[in-house]
Amino acid sequence: MNYPSALRALGDSALALVAACGGIAMFLPPMVHATTSSVPRIVATALVIALAVVLHWALLAIAARRMGQRIVPWLALSVLLFPVGAAAALILLGWFAHEYRSHHAQPSAAR
Repeated sequence: MNYPSALRALGDSALALVAACGGIAMFLPPMVHATTSSVPRIVATALVIALAVVLHWALLAIAARRMGQRIVPWLALSVLLFPVGAAAALILLGWFAHEYRSHHAQPSAAR
C-alpha cells in the first residue's frame, strides 16, 4: 500500500465532496432564489456540481486502488448513497489506511 499517496487522494476526494455539497446547497432554500435568478449562475453551479462529483468518485477510486482495496464496492457505496455514502466511504477508507499504518509502523523486534 502506498500510504501517503492514498491519504492524499482521500483528502482531495473529501475536498471535491465538500465542493459538490456546496454546489447542491446553492439550490436549497434560502439560496435557491439567488441561484435561479441568473442563467449563468445556474450553469456555473451545475458545472461545479458535475465536475466535483466526478472528481470525488475518481479520487475515491484512486485511493482505494492505492490501498489495495477493490474499487467497485467503494464506488457503489459512494454513488448509490450519495452524499452520505460518499462520506461513509471516505471515513472507512481513511480508517483502514490508519489501521494499516499503525499495524505496519511497529518495529519488527516488538512482534
